[in-house]
Amino acid sequence: MINHKSRDEIKRMRHAGHIVALVHKKMKEVIEPGISTKELDSIAEKVIRENRAIPTFLGYSGFPASICTSINEQVVHGIPSEKVILKEGDIISVDVGATYGGMVGDSAWTHPVGKISEEVAKLMKTTEEALFAGIAQMRDGNVLDDISTAIEEVANREHYGIVRQYGGHGVGHQMHEDPFLFNYKVGDKTLIKKNTAIAIEPMLNLGCDEVEVAADEWTVSTADGKPSAHFEHTVLCTEGEPMIMTQLME
Repeated sequence: MINHKSRDEIKRMRHAGHIVALVHKKMKEVIEPGISTKELDSIAEKVIRENRAIPTFLGYSGFPASICTSINEQVVHGIPSEKVILKEGDIISVDVGATYGGMVGDSAWTHPVGKISEEVAKLMKTTEEALFAGIAQMRDGNVLDDISTAIEEVANREHYGIVRQYGGHGVGHQMHEDPFLFNYKVGDKTLIKKNTAIAIEPMLNLGCDEVEVAADEWTVSTADGKPSAHFEHTVLCTEGEPMIMTQLME
């Protein structure tokens, strides 16, 4: 069942999203060659807790950290570790969730580590473009397939792989609520209605669509070892323009 958010729930989600945006702002400042993903996790948790929120990911189905850190060919759910040190030319997708007043904000962003290749920079730029193409379709009266189709069209234009086993989702009291949102057209005619909140999150690969899960049972990587990019915002359907809930409040 799709939950439609009340005015008070929207207010709390917006605050949770602001905290998530603060984390991403901090990540952009500190990500550089030589830092460990465990250090990033510690910094992110500090920002979340200093803003009177709870790291949504910590303990979720047993996940051991406050953020997901997925490097290069890793798509999602990478586990922070003091042994994983970022190096020049890497890209890292940082996925962040914060719970404030019982409501969740969820957003992911892929960051360059120093100077990266033009090929990978284009993958990142295109994946971000796909995110905003999907967001533009988050309108009252549209259907989920409108979002999915918009994302797929951007990916297909550059002949990128589209991760198919994972996708967007409703978000609110829980990190994962109905509906599930595919990043490619499947014919889903579920109506998007006012006050529906969805985490829209395209994951595009430089190579094939296929992914595999590591022995840690969390880290998802591309099957061919080629880089992947991941961009995500929590978005609210309104009477007018879609509201991005995981950006800094003025």
